[in-house]
Amino acid sequence: MKHALRFTVAAVAAAMLVPFLTSGASAAPVPTGPDGGAAGAAWQATQDGPQEYPNIHIEWDVPITMSDGTVLKGNVYRPADAASRPIDTPTPTVVNLTPYTKLVSNLADHAQSIPGLSDALLGLFREIDMSGTPLSGVTDLTKAFGGGELRNFTVDRQLIKSGYSQVVVDVRGTGFSQGTWDMLRQREQQDTVEVIDWAARQPWSNGRIGMNGISYSGINQVQAAQQNPPALKAIFPVVPGSDLMNDVLAPGGGFGFNFIPLWLTAINGLKLVPDLASVLNGQFDTKWLADRVRDPLTFMDVLLNVYTTARVEDLDPRAKELLTGSSRPRDGWLSDPSKIQVPTFVTGGWHDLFTYSESKIYNEIPLPAGQKQLLMGNTYHVNSGNEYAKPGLPPRLDVLQRAWFDKWLKGIDNGIDGYGPVTLRQQGGGWITTGSFADPTATSDAQSATHQRMYLSANPSGTANSVYDGSLTAAANGDTARLSIAPGLTSLCSNDAAQGSAGILSIIDGCAKDSRIQETNGLTFTSAPVAEPTSVSGRIAVRLNTVQDVADGYWVVTVNDVAPDGQSTVLSSGQIMASLREIDEANSSKSANGDYTDPRPFTSLEHRRPTVPGEATTLDITMPATEALLKPGHRLRVDVYAGNFPKGLPILPMLLDTGLKAQHVQLDPDRPSFVNVPVRGNPGW
Repeated sequence: MKHALRFTVAAVAAAMLVPFLTSGASAAPVPTGPDGGAAGAAWQATQDGPQEYPNIHIEWDVPITMSDGTVLKGNVYRPADAASRPIDTPTPTVVNLTPYTKLVSNLADHAQSIPGLSDALLGLFREIDMSGTPLSGVTDLTKAFGGGELRNFTVDRQLIKSGYSQVVVDVRGTGFSQGTWDMLRQREQQDTVEVIDWAARQPWSNGRIGMNGISYSGINQVQAAQQNPPALKAIFPVVPGSDLMNDVLAPGGGFGFNFIPLWLTAINGLKLVPDLASVLNGQFDTKWLADRVRDPLTFMDVLLNVYTTARVEDLDPRAKELLTGSSRPRDGWLSDPSKIQVPTFVTGGWHDLFTYSESKIYNEIPLPAGQKQLLMGNTYHVNSGNEYAKPGLPPRLDVLQRAWFDKWLKGIDNGIDGYGPVTLRQQGGGWITTGSFADPTATSDAQSATHQRMYLSANPSGTANSVYDGSLTAAANGDTARLSIAPGLTSLCSNDAAQGSAGILSIIDGCAKDSRIQETNGLTFTSAPVAEPTSVSGRIAVRLNTVQDVADGYWVVTVNDVAPDGQSTVLSSGQIMASLREIDEANSSKSANGDYTDPRPFTSLEHRRPTVPGEATTLDITMPATEALLKPGHRLRVDVYAGNFPKGLPILPMLLDTGLKAQHVQLDPDRPSFVNVPVRGNPGW
């Protein structure tokens, strides 16, 4: 009882330091800048200070029965008193559904919770700094681990001790849950809604549900929120996607060869780990075993099929479903954020696997700014939150998450709804806040950049060691030339390879942060240096006039910032199979100049049109939105490649149609090739 009283007094003392965080107190200060100013400091003090309850009570492997009888297993974390007894007061509840097994979450949680050792380890992560070395990417990883990301992925004990319950559930067919893994499709989405309803009805819950988690657990938050279950009041998705085909499975038709096999292997491997505790106590779930025997390696056979089948018509029916836009699986993988009605805080990165979707999710949610937030770092999939908690830098991810849930689940007036609403790390610059980003409906000069064409030219720029060193010109040019490029393997050392590895390969700066090795087997087109600081802000699209010698081609483009010393840094990248070039006009967007900003392809076998050898073929290639700052003396560059291994590799029938032949960019003033780039400033081009 004395311990409980001591913690309660400590919590009251902490609250007195920041009285505006308590319901009914004076209004919270308005957040200022990317770090939130005084409000941001208060959010961190609230998260890091003494909490209301001293302990956590865990109930392991709680059975949750779905409407079809399948039993999912969840761990329930609840605040507890000094004797580790769960409190009687119902609390808001945070739900996290994961395919990576809650066993992994539990192990990572406990590794962060060892008294003394865990704080020392997190402190070490935060202090490791290899900036300025060829392995500076290591710093991005270690600082992400020390920057709150692990608490978003696993369990946030500070959050629970402050008066929340948390439920971590294995999605069906993974971890210790029964059933067949449904890979984010309709049945699994229904499960998520049913878990939310179950959590809201438990005696330890007050019926107000939030959701959190990273990657897969971010995607299912978006999927659940669009269905608007009554109990769901807020979500905090980190690196989520909403258009999984164009995000990662086969953007532009180039199958995600780097990431998808690793992802499938990880989940299928982890789902075969048995519940050893149930074996030892004689309560082993034989239904779980029967389900795993029936489906041990979900979709691994489909992956093998698409790379061993020479003709499209002979593909496994499940593979055809994935590559057909009107199929039920594809419907399940395309979310509709315009249906979301709950406060949503989206965190993403410029080189994340789901960069294409992250700003689109924010823009499509029909809520006022503040009730929706977007934070984009210069990060990959695994290192979100690698810049944090210093003047001018955003608060840690766990701090932002705590403030978000305190506002929308507890009603605490802490000012988080005044943060941002869009907080961006400029590539080549620092952190900024703005009112909108990459929003096709924004018309104010203060909100949006002006799109302009930069034309590909055969005139040598003298800046690149590439197959052909061309130029970018602001004015249309009369250049006529056929520039050829063949597939190669320099893409093994590239930003796209780092992105496709979820960021693991980003530790090699000479590949992830500098394209000069990859450019030795590319066509480069480089502008004159900018005369003053110039922002590239929004969605980018490239139009290429191409010629194929065979029935198909695989085209990859990047837009780069080239420094005076020659370093070429990718700002955004895109790709397209020439046979899948037909654009879905209803779901694409254009800028005021009439050119595409987001030419979204159908990426569907129904719309496949092989190219005619020798004939000119126009390709419009979409690229994820970005925010970048070109400093005086820096140049804009477009790189063009004929392959993207290992990030992308066409399925075998399409690969055979390319013949791995050289591909050609045909410069023609009547059919110009250009990049439609959003620019703010006066570059002097």
